[in-house]
Amino acid sequence: MVRIIAALLLFIPGLISAYGIKLMRDTLFDEYNPIFLHIGIQFAAGLVLFIAGIAFIGGFIVHRDRKRQLHNKRNQR
Repeated sequence: MVRIIAALLLFIPGLISAYGIKLMRDTLFDEYNPIFLHIGIQFAAGLVLFIAGIAFIGGFIVHRDRKRQLHNKRNQR
């Protein structure tokens, strides 16, 4: 059960990142999403979603590695 919850914790931010990439790609190809007021806002929202999703996944992995003491001592700050 715990592994399923952990997989969902990584799957949902992955979907958010994928949607962010889609928004940025749509902006570059001039496909306007009517939710956003301006195409620049659409790109910024996509960038924020992409960075937030990747940061969550990276933070999850770093937290897990530090908890299991898999980090090198010289790389820790």
